[in-house]
Amino acid sequence: MRARRSRAVSLLITSVVLTGFLIPGADARQEAERALPEPGAMAVVEPAAVDLDEIPAEPPVRPPPPAPRELFGADCDTVIEGSLATAACQNGYPETDLLRLHVECDRWWDVDTDSAAVSLAPAGRTELTGRCWKEVRSAWVTHQRP
Repeated sequence: MRARRSRAVSLLITSVVLTGFLIPGADARQEAERALPEPGAMAVVEPAAVDLDEIPAEPPVRPPPPAPRELFGADCDTVIEGSLATAACQNGYPETDLLRLHVECDRWWDVDTDSAAVSLAPAGRTELTGRCWKEVRSAWVTHQRP
């Protein structure tokens, strides 16, 4: 297969451009090697000088504070006893919370359950229960806005 003249020219130009990128790095490496002190020699460190004109007259602007945490979600305590899972919840926030109890059963053949959504008004209390045929592996409550 015969190479086109334009392909040969583009390869030549690409190699020249890439070489131009590599040369400054090689020069910097040689200068750094020359600047290193000989082994066993003491390095002389000059004191740092601060240019007072570069220091700003005013302190920099502070970034805005992060947004405050959202006050939402009832506080729930989950208890597992054998095949029964119970969650006692209390909503101490000013918004209604929709709660669901999720129960994961320990046995592979036992069906995991998710309860229907229960609406919990502000300052309200409720108890959610779920069960498995045998042991409960884990239980948790999810929160949702109505």
